[in-house]
Amino acid sequence: MKHKPAQQCIVVSDLHCGSTLGLCPPEGHTLDDGGCYKPSVLQKNIWGIWEEFWGEWVPRVTKKEPWDLVVNGDAIDGDHHRTPTIISTNLHDQFRAAKQCLAPVVKMCKDSGGKYHHVRGTEAHVGQSAQEEERLAEALGAEQDEGGSYSQWELWKRVGGSLVHLTHHVGTTGSQAYESTALMKELVEAFVEAGRWGDEPPQIVVRSHRHRCMSITIPTDRGYGIVAVTPAFQGKTPYTFKIPGARVGQPQMGGLIIRAGDEEVHARFFVRRISRPKEV
Repeated sequence: MKHKPAQQCIVVSDLHCGSTLGLCPPEGHTLDDGGCYKPSVLQKNIWGIWEEFWGEWVPRVTKKEPWDLVVNGDAIDGDHHRTPTIISTNLHDQFRAAKQCLAPVVKMCKDSGGKYHHVRGTEAHVGQSAQEEERLAEALGAEQDEGGSYSQWELWKRVGGSLVHLTHHVGTTGSQAYESTALMKELVEAFVEAGRWGDEPPQIVVRSHRHRCMSITIPTDRGYGIVAVTPAFQGKTPYTFKIPGARVGQPQMGGLIIRAGDEEVHARFFVRRISRPKEV
């Protein structure tokens, strides 16, 4: 029997569980030695957005119909760049932290009748060949690919009648005036490669990685093409203060739904901003 394509898909990314600036539930995380990491005020605010997203927004926009879930990379922060902003250098602690955060939403997805897919993120965060992300995806019961892997570097997914391409990385910039440049490049490259080999081009391209939400839409013979970059669930790390545009920007939290309607497919964001620091 031919598999019926999903009619809608929820995409989240860049949770960076295990980071002292990433996603963390109010009860905190139990560490390997029996100790416990407790969330900061910032992390409690991020968790409140996470709960609003899954508890209010997702049920409303999915209309009690089945929906698939894609985690589009960097679920774990990892032990990277000699950073001190992690809860533990023991990656098993971070693995358990990510599993703690994601297990309830994976259950929500499967209870709706949907499937869970996991896309691999940045090796600096999730290990060489994304081994930590693969371990997490297997533990949570992600869909396997043709080779038996539970996570993939890229995902070609059908939503309704439309083809969607998801992978984690996208170009970045230090200027908000050029934020859309990398998005247009992604769409052009997808169209050129498809035309070169006679493949069907994706109608929607989804990227993550840069923690800033943006989308562009252009007309095509299929109606339009969309490129969407997801927001994240992590606060500003020390690295962001080296980047001109990021220095003054505030973290964007949220996710994305891709939904096939009666006549067309569309992409819609949920985005919340962490307020800038108080004046003194």
